[in-house]
Amino acid sequence: MNGSVLSLDFAETVDREEFRRAVLEGLSANPRAIPAKFLYDARGSALFDEICELPEYYLTRTETQILQQRAAEIGRRAGAGCALIEFGSGSSVKSRLLIEALPELALYAPIDISRQHLDASAARLRRDYPGLRVVPVCADFMASVPPIASSGRRLGFFPGSTIGNLLPDEAADFLRHARTLLGDDGALVLGADLKKDPQRLHDAYNDQAGVTAAFTLNLLRRMNRELQATFDLAAFAHEAFYDEARGRIEIYVRSLCEQSVSVAGRRFDFAAGERVHTEYSYKYDPADLAALAGRGGFRVAETWTDPERLFAVVYLESIASK
Repeated sequence: MNGSVLSLDFAETVDREEFRRAVLEGLSANPRAIPAKFLYDARGSALFDEICELPEYYLTRTETQILQQRAAEIGRRAGAGCALIEFGSGSSVKSRLLIEALPELALYAPIDISRQHLDASAARLRRDYPGLRVVPVCADFMASVPPIASSGRRLGFFPGSTIGNLLPDEAADFLRHARTLLGDDGALVLGADLKKDPQRLHDAYNDQAGVTAAFTLNLLRRMNRELQATFDLAAFAHEAFYDEARGRIEIYVRSLCEQSVSVAGRRFDFAAGERVHTEYSYKYDPADLAALAGRGGFRVAETWTDPERLFAVVYLESIASK
């Protein structure tokens, strides 16, 4: 028996059990909610890649433009021989800008919860950068990340405004975990979406092509496939809106009618209009980012934005332990 296949099968079983527990707990709660990380199975990750190309979704192209302009400066700040550790790597597209700008890069360690997506992107990177040591880590970066063996300075990378998917206390917890992993001389390149015109934000999460809706509803498709659920996707809808007072986009799956659904052998009744929360996306201003960085053990060393000030890429440096 091939040992790598055995370990992969075991890991997939563990991942599915975690998904089952989270879904059953989330659907039993009041209000109902399922953690956003479960949106990113292989199909969900591919759909998110499509979202990043949509005309309404300015976040990815704006962040990419900032990184293209500032990658050399990031490389100078990080110095030679560092290890690049990316949290929630996805397809590692933006990572390539840093990989090519970091002098004498020791290794690249992408951390992602989607094993299929992670393995595929790692294979592409090994092909395109044959001299680069690529060490993929299949893990939830909000939980326990296995040790990553590396020498030299560690540079973390957390792009895509994924920090906005976390509640404020969760975001601070993440930064504290990252600070521990990166060390006293570590740094973190953080992408954060900025507060702006509410209509611009609404349009970014309600695209005309319906890709974002398909991404949200794919969570139900995943439950049908992995948990023997009986969701009729046509009986549910994607709902997203901006709560200006809280500075966040809120995303839900909404039931279009009164209905009952079976999930992993358990019955759940939905009223017409009842919602299941799937995701937040917090927006920031510079003062928010500085305060959050301080809570996580970092200080803001540099902030780069685009001309419209839609998005920020922030270079955080660890505050040395006393």
